[in-house]
Amino acid sequence: MAAVRLIALHATRGRSVARSLGARTDYAKNPEKTEKGELVTAYGCDPMTVDEEFMLQKRLYAQVTGKYQNRDVIAYQIRQSFKPGEITPEEANRLGHELAMRFTKGRYSFIVATHTDRAHIHNHIVFNSTAMDGSRKFKNFWFSGIALQHLSDLVCLENGLSVITPAPYSEREKRTTFPKKENIRTGICRDIDQILAEKPKDFQDFIRAMEAAGYEIKPGKHTAVRGKNQKTFIRLDSLNEGYRESDIRDIIAGTRQHDARPHSYHQQRSVNLLIDIQKKMQEKGAGYARWATVYNLKEMSKTLLFLRDHRIDSLEGLHTAVADAAAKRDELLATIQASEKRLAEIATLKKHVINYSKTRSTYEAYRKAGYSKKFFEAHREELTLHKAAKQAFDELGVRKIPKVKELSAEYAEILSGKKAAYADYRKARDEAQELAIAKRNIASLYDAEKKEEQERQTAEKAH
Repeated sequence: MAAVRLIALHATRGRSVARSLGARTDYAKNPEKTEKGELVTAYGCDPMTVDEEFMLQKRLYAQVTGKYQNRDVIAYQIRQSFKPGEITPEEANRLGHELAMRFTKGRYSFIVATHTDRAHIHNHIVFNSTAMDGSRKFKNFWFSGIALQHLSDLVCLENGLSVITPAPYSEREKRTTFPKKENIRTGICRDIDQILAEKPKDFQDFIRAMEAAGYEIKPGKHTAVRGKNQKTFIRLDSLNEGYRESDIRDIIAGTRQHDARPHSYHQQRSVNLLIDIQKKMQEKGAGYARWATVYNLKEMSKTLLFLRDHRIDSLEGLHTAVADAAAKRDELLATIQASEKRLAEIATLKKHVINYSKTRSTYEAYRKAGYSKKFFEAHREELTLHKAAKQAFDELGVRKIPKVKELSAEYAEILSGKKAAYADYRKARDEAQELAIAKRNIASLYDAEKKEEQERQTAEKAH
């Protein structure tokens, strides 16, 4: 069993083509990996001078065709890895030589270096991008990697080795989660979480831990940090609540509990939640209080304009609008999910209909043969596909086998509807979020008025 990969090699930035070729071939011929060079073979060149001979062929190509190589592909590398314990190094080198000869059709010089420094024996096959006679360059055609894998499997089967059996597309593990990009501030907060979890003795101990984590510290009135990928320093006081310098000091002193939580920075929306002025005033000065007051005033103005544009003039109307928007969003999401489920069913059904049609005659012959074991072994693959198709029809509740043309038409129609529904869903989702924010802003305003009225009544009673 051998896994292969075709890699195009380019000149390294800052190096000439000759030096780049020398570096790539020297790595492949590494004596420590190739049993002191005994597992290095070649075709159309000498292993000791392979890079120089590649360059001579490139110069011949320039003379014959009048074309000069600048930043083009300088060579190709085939990595061929074998199953541990299935093959000897000498046999692996021979198969690598045979694979390279058949893939290049004997027109391109190459070396085969078999590495034994890993648990799996593998070949590094490097062949020149220009032909030995200088008449052409190797064309890396579409799906060349698939063709190379097919040729490698053929060589392995011819030599009594196992091959990799690709799983059907429907049985492959599908990726459902994707890594989210993390910005610099999120990374700083995450590192602070890890350091605070180790419970530093004091703030200086915390600073030393940040330096050990790769941060450059800028002390002063406002402590700032700069990581490896940062161009400028970032003040701790500019981070989210719970990660500012005063917060960190309180957490270390034990007067505040640290609450590590997921960090995310969302794009700005048309309506933002109001800032709690009283809470912020306890942490910041009068300048920040004035800014927060202006900010809240602006956000409340945006909220009122937003409500006006949506013709909402009462709390009952706002609550109804929020509920309706959420219901519309959920309904569209359910429609999209149903469409995706049906699309998957159609794709599976279409595959089984095709397999059923192709293998129907074989199955009928098998039935006429009295379900002979000998006949089954001779046509195992076709009969297995036929049986799987029947089982799929039963699971999907299909009584009459549909036509492939009808399934394709239904698939196209559902896919078109799904795209239209997804555009509506995005719009409904954003509107539901903005309405929810507006509702919370209005609630904050009423709460502030209620609190002010209670304080006024308390002051009147005191007098």
